[in-house]
Amino acid sequence: MDKVGVLVHRRLQILVGLLAALALAGITGCGSSSSGSGGLASKSPAEIVTAAQTAADSAHTVHVVGSIINNGAPIALDMELVNGAGGRGRLSENGLSFELIEVGNYVYIKGSQAFYSHVAGSAAAQLLDGKWLKASANSGTFSSLTSLTNLRKLLDSTLTSHGTLVKGATSTVEGQQAVAVKDATRGGTLYVATSGTPYPLQIAKSGSGGGKITFNRWNQPVQLKAPPGAVDLSQLQSGH
Repeated sequence: MDKVGVLVHRRLQILVGLLAALALAGITGCGSSSSGSGGLASKSPAEIVTAAQTAADSAHTVHVVGSIINNGAPIALDMELVNGAGGRGRLSENGLSFELIEVGNYVYIKGSQAFYSHVAGSAAAQLLDGKWLKASANSGTFSSLTSLTNLRKLLDSTLTSHGTLVKGATSTVEGQQAVAVKDATRGGTLYVATSGTPYPLQIAKSGSGGGKITFNRWNQPVQLKAPPGAVDLSQLQSGH
């Protein structure tokens, strides 16, 4: 089991780090915008971005769902995030999926059998099938995934990483009126609510590296709980 643990650790470190980087890159590769009540839609793109970031930073929870294409392979995420507490959800890359929870300074993942087979081989997949793995959220194998479970980090990165911004037209997104701000440098558009709080609603980008990420269910209750019986990855490494 020690050898299996070392192999799982090494291959997970590569794959989950790649998934986190690709998912975040896919999100931040788009522009950002917002508008709110009080005529914010008439403001400059920079002022709209500031309002959107302020709204996102002050939120308690958000649901983030969508997918992007990287080198022809689909990468999908479906996450519920709690400001200052962590998050939970599922990520997948080219058909390989795993559940993810961050809570209490730990990150937990539970992969599908195909995921475990891919990262550690069939023998490890049999041993780990149905099990959660646990590691520190602050350093090591799983720490890169906190870029996807930290609400403020994720939204701030999204709203500040952009090129030249150009304000677009208003439209209806997720059943709400929204204003668009386009990233003329990198491509992509982010839509933000024009009534009530100016929350980001969606990022869309066309082309081979495109996709769509939706932000919804702002401030709805989300409960985070550590899964029982998780296997500590540091103990799996004890034979290294």
